[in-house]
Amino acid sequence: MTNYKVTNPATGQVEKEFPEATDTEIQQAIGTAADTFSTWSKTDPQERATLLNKVADIYEQRKDELAMIITREMGKPIKQARGELGIVIDIYRYYAKNGPTYLENEPIEDVQSGWAYIQNEPYGVLLGIMPWNFPYYQVARFAAPNLMIGNTVLLKHAGICPESVAAMEDIFREAGFPEGAFTKLYASTDQVSDIIIADPRVQGVSLTGSDGAGAAVAATAGEYVKKVVLELGGNDPFLVLDRDILPKAVKGALTGRMANAGQACNAAKRIIVLEDVYDEFVEQLSEAVNNLELADPAEEDTFIGPMSSASAADGLHEQVQDAISQGATVHAGGDFDTRGGAWYQPTMLTGITEDMRAYSEELFGPVAMVYKVKDEDEAIKLANDTPYGLSAAVMASDEDHARSVGERIETGMVYINEPSKTSAELPFGGVKSSGVGRELGRYGMEEFVNKRLMKFAGKS
Repeated sequence: MTNYKVTNPATGQVEKEFPEATDTEIQQAIGTAADTFSTWSKTDPQERATLLNKVADIYEQRKDELAMIITREMGKPIKQARGELGIVIDIYRYYAKNGPTYLENEPIEDVQSGWAYIQNEPYGVLLGIMPWNFPYYQVARFAAPNLMIGNTVLLKHAGICPESVAAMEDIFREAGFPEGAFTKLYASTDQVSDIIIADPRVQGVSLTGSDGAGAAVAATAGEYVKKVVLELGGNDPFLVLDRDILPKAVKGALTGRMANAGQACNAAKRIIVLEDVYDEFVEQLSEAVNNLELADPAEEDTFIGPMSSASAADGLHEQVQDAISQGATVHAGGDFDTRGGAWYQPTMLTGITEDMRAYSEELFGPVAMVYKVKDEDEAIKLANDTPYGLSAAVMASDEDHARSVGERIETGMVYINEPSKTSAELPFGGVKSSGVGRELGRYGMEEFVNKRLMKFAGKS
């Protein structure tokens, strides 16, 4: 039995299965990636940029086909799937445009004697371990900068995304990348730790996923002295500070929490509202959530469809029922849709207390939790009372005031007057249990590079 299969969450039907890789196949893939690195790492950055632009062109040409793949794989509404591909295209073009400049030598100022500079050199063969919630985007933000650097990439995707990662591998080949530059691996968890990370030819690991998975991968990588970049979970706060921002805040909270069926690490999971506008906000948001209609993700107008799998919905329901059983108030949803399986009602809860799982755990699904606080100090204290620190959003009519509040939140990213988003040029990453390192922007090319010092005696 294979762990790599396309199970359409809208129907529960298995549509395709893919065989898992053997140990021998994985070892051969590592060998090919290592051999390719020896030549790919020496190519001109402009040549790499040209190929990245070709990748973007192919994504553009195949956008509709590629979007439907992930709609079948993990239930993303088709319009949002095309939106994800738009970001992916931007990422490849961004690194094609800016990558050669980011790789230029960096002079060191005020050298005590002689002169010196830093070279940005390729790092080696890298392993990417990617999740299912944004199947193309998560891969792009890892693969694009590292291929631009001259690294080669092994990609272990989520078990429910075998078709999309196969399509990605085909795109790189069609664009003209050499064999071994980007290689998909239908590997098991044991093969990842015992064969891939343990192999001395693999120099680093990037994982996007849960904090538990990140801790396990980091421990294995540490055993073999491999660098890691970890983008893990989030329990992101969304602060609402005044009445004048209320219409924008309600809309932002709704889309920031419910897009992609709430399955985003930087979604607005904890909505924190000052008490003088709390009642109005709760009334307006609950109306909006109750008006959301679950629909077929393949339909053009669908905003929210099923979750990625029946098991994901089961896990979310356990967290929701734990909160309800301990006194949380349900304003919308709170249970499975009549279709069952992966179909879970858009839900809104208030009255969350510290003894509930929902207070400290990440709820990865369409569940909005709204908290009432007496003032901004309490809002900031609550925002920081979490093991996570990925992103935050602060909504206020006074932008400077919102910024001052945002600067007190322990997080890697703060968005003012909009829900947390992503874009090719903006660095993405968090602190605390949300991970280490950054992706995207210039910082996406700062992680897996050899910052080699070149020091010269005498004058420049």
